[in-house]
Amino acid sequence: MKVGVLKETKERERRVALSPDVARSLVKKEFDVLIESGAGEQSGFSDEEYTSAGAVVSTRSDVCNADVILKVEAPTVEEANLMRNEAISISFLYAYTRPELLSVFNERRISSFAMDAIPRISRAQKMDALSSQSNLAGYKTVIMGAHALGKIFPLMMTAAGTITPAKVLIFGAGVAGLQAIATAKRLGAMVEVTDVRPETKEQVESLGGRFLVVEGAEGVKTEGGYAREVSAEFLAKQKQLIEDRIKEADIVITTALVIGKKSPVLVTEEMVKTMKPGSVIVDMAVESGGNCALSELDKTVVKHGVTIIGESNLPSTLPVNASQLYATNISALLLHLATRDGFKWEMEEEITRGCLITHKGELVHEFTKSILSK
Repeated sequence: MKVGVLKETKERERRVALSPDVARSLVKKEFDVLIESGAGEQSGFSDEEYTSAGAVVSTRSDVCNADVILKVEAPTVEEANLMRNEAISISFLYAYTRPELLSVFNERRISSFAMDAIPRISRAQKMDALSSQSNLAGYKTVIMGAHALGKIFPLMMTAAGTITPAKVLIFGAGVAGLQAIATAKRLGAMVEVTDVRPETKEQVESLGGRFLVVEGAEGVKTEGGYAREVSAEFLAKQKQLIEDRIKEADIVITTALVIGKKSPVLVTEEMVKTMKPGSVIVDMAVESGGNCALSELDKTVVKHGVTIIGESNLPSTLPVNASQLYATNISALLLHLATRDGFKWEMEEEITRGCLITHKGELVHEFTKSILSK
């Protein structure tokens, strides 16, 4: 079976779907691996490294003719039209946002698997690209925030006086939020955290953060570790709780996402006005609308004396590590779904069923169907 890796074309995307080491492991399992020339350059991987690993470096058209096409970002409509009929595509997809791409997949009878739809179960942990990439993003938010902040993080006692530790306020204790907590604590900051899921309190405290409890949080609906529905009443209570805390924060990091919906606005313009001059907001949800009312996509702006960072693709700012981890994730899924001779198509198996989006000309993913039918 031929596995092809396309060079990413989306602006600001520096990752690649396979690293040379993971390509080598697939070659050893008797897969033929084709890499588009230059695909790994921005991740620090040369064509020569792929060739040494046993892969074939080739043209875009040759790669698109492979049995399986691997990418980080969703294929473009143009790329989908270059794929052969009944090919297989594996990438991040967020299928409910790409109806035009799904139409091409179905016309070409391309079977598509979404890395963002891997079930959150223990045996799929090695395939969980959302977690691996969010982990890096959580780390990078703190580094970016620290770089923009005009003070240090740790308590420092000097002959010239004592420097008090920085205060970091984090919205969301998912994978990204937890890594942000750990990184900020390692740098010496005081960390406070709010999350709609009360079950995250223990994890936050185990990392040294202080959990801000919102009354009524037990009524929040979650699914697969994500918030599915948050009431206006809960958001009002959360807003009231953090209004006082945000005034004291040096850095605010927001990570709140609701799958299939626009991100909730957690930091209003009025809140920004109350923050200390020189403080920093890093909005990790900027691509899906933003948790801060004043954040701007892929821009760093200063408003009311507060620096607001709106980087949409944080994992791509760490392309070496991000590509290494993603390559492990996507190859683990490939090896679960297929052997060198072809795909197993175990349609009732939980992982297959969870991340298969289109198959034999039809949209088969129930959650995507439910979103697109609204």
